[in-house]
Amino acid sequence: PPSPEEGAPPAAPAAEAYRSDGPSEEELNTLQTTSTTLQAKLDRLTELASSNDRSGFVHQFVPLDLSSADTLSYLQDLTNAPEADGQWRNLTSEIVAIAAGRGVHKIEGDQKSNAVFFFTHPLFPDCDREVSFICSGGEWRAEG
Repeated sequence: PPSPEEGAPPAAPAAEAYRSDGPSEEELNTLQTTSTTLQAKLDRLTELASSNDRSGFVHQFVPLDLSSADTLSYLQDLTNAPEADGQWRNLTSEIVAIAAGRGVHKIEGDQKSNAVFFFTHPLFPDCDREVSFICSGGEWRAEG
């Protein structure tokens, strides 16, 4: 490199280092899965929820052995039932929270073939919930 006498720009000042006061409260209150494939599924469900794609969400969420008729019925419940918007909001808020690890107290299971998330419902702080996922043939789905 050219020397300073040859017109090279002066070196940038060193960045200041700030002493950390430790993890934030939010960081302390998060627990995510150790499974990259389950995390990818949760992230995908979060994307579908964020875009309000109820059909895509349901088809990625329900157990693989759920019949087509039952899958359609579940989708109809989340789309057209009188409480559809509230049910959708509750379900998707749970998945978004689990994906981010917010409010998750513990995860049971080997996280290779099954995982059970124990968490505080993000919309109802006095409501403890659990959601189970199983992996079959490399595909994670809600256990039901």
